[in-house]
Amino acid sequence: MAPINLNPADKAFEARLRFCLPKVALRPLTSAYLEEPRGLFHGVGGLLAAPGSVEEVSTLIKACADARVGVVPYGGGTGLVGGQVMAGGPAPVILSLERMRAIREVFPSENIMIAEAGAVLADVQNAAEVAARLFPLSLASEGSARIGGLLSTNAGGVNVLRYGNARDLCLGLEAVLPDGSIWHGLKRLRKDNTGYDLRGLLVGAEGTLGVITAASLRLFARPAEVGTALMVVPDPAAALALFSLINSQLSAGVSAFELISGAGMEFLAETGCPARAPFDEIPDWAVLIELGLGPEQNADTMLEKLFETGALAGLVSDGVVAHSGPQRAALWAMREEIPEANKRLGSLSSHDISLPLSVIPEFTQRAGAAIAALGPFRVNAFGHLGDGNLHYNVFAPKGKTRDNYPGSKEKIRETVYEMVHEYGGSFSAEHGIGRLKVAELQRFADPAKLAAMRAVKTALDPTGIMNPGVIFG
Repeated sequence: MAPINLNPADKAFEARLRFCLPKVALRPLTSAYLEEPRGLFHGVGGLLAAPGSVEEVSTLIKACADARVGVVPYGGGTGLVGGQVMAGGPAPVILSLERMRAIREVFPSENIMIAEAGAVLADVQNAAEVAARLFPLSLASEGSARIGGLLSTNAGGVNVLRYGNARDLCLGLEAVLPDGSIWHGLKRLRKDNTGYDLRGLLVGAEGTLGVITAASLRLFARPAEVGTALMVVPDPAAALALFSLINSQLSAGVSAFELISGAGMEFLAETGCPARAPFDEIPDWAVLIELGLGPEQNADTMLEKLFETGALAGLVSDGVVAHSGPQRAALWAMREEIPEANKRLGSLSSHDISLPLSVIPEFTQRAGAAIAALGPFRVNAFGHLGDGNLHYNVFAPKGKTRDNYPGSKEKIRETVYEMVHEYGGSFSAEHGIGRLKVAELQRFADPAKLAAMRAVKTALDPTGIMNPGVIFG
């Protein structure tokens, strides 16, 4: 897209907004809205707007479109690719949905919930639980991530294997388009073939095509039996074979299948994180498995049988089955604290990649050798093996920091992404493009896809106000 000249959200524009929006909708801008978790981008200060209704969002967006003022949608601020901060250009309006956090309605018999975009994921999960239902989207930032941001980035998490990404959990949307018009698409239908799928288009668009203000979310029956186990495997090939084994026995009951490297378990102790691996000696590899079964099945028994079968096949050498809620929580805490340990260490280069399942063992072996050829680096490969999503992060050797290896980040990133592309994978599995991966999208995306994306962006947002710099740069 050709650059479009935008105007700053200056005092004159602020006065215009104060005339057409309630006083409470304009708030003091603090540094929290100009930062992102990795510290890679620092946002340009502008105006902070927190509308309280879809009509107020519409008024705001229309004013921005008329004045050619950029809009940066802000959810929980947990995104990892810089999509929530604008690092340069004319000062934008930062649009927070924090005042729109209501659970509007729950329809237990339909397995549907209507939630506003500012609702925190944990609150949505709790509302579903009160209705004896499950909203299965689950990730480490669920205490602060908001539904609008999760849908805008098509978030994944640990339960994609069974329930799908955020897009799969959404039936309809209420949204404000870049001209300020409101799309009333909060339908509760599983089947609706009435033209283009705007829901699917806006989910994953990272706020570049409009602002999601509410969503119809899919709920599920809560599993009667939940079982969790951590099993030691010799390598990713064995982990994949174990996944195939459990799928042949319990394909519909596997909620999560997480690959964890020994490096990740070691990092927990090295950085002082509370969680620990439940082994005297840290293994090279392990898998965290969770089952969700019906009342006629015993999850712990199933996991114990899987361990026995896996051991006989040479796929498993040790393991722990959680027999209580606290034990289950401890195993998941180990998995969920690994990103925090990574953050404390400070990676040289982090990668959110996806690959065809069958090539993951070969990729980890080849990529490990390629990284070793660049320097004495440590690799922490972990993530959602069941859906092919790996977090492949590279660190300095123990006792060193990334400051000791200037210029290594670019070489590592190029090595990893080139190999991912060679295997038909994706350089962005679940975090999106944001501002961090614009160059990679231009380099690796199919030209026809890019052209179609640009055409859609131009058609819906001709003034270029929606999240400038995201996806297209």
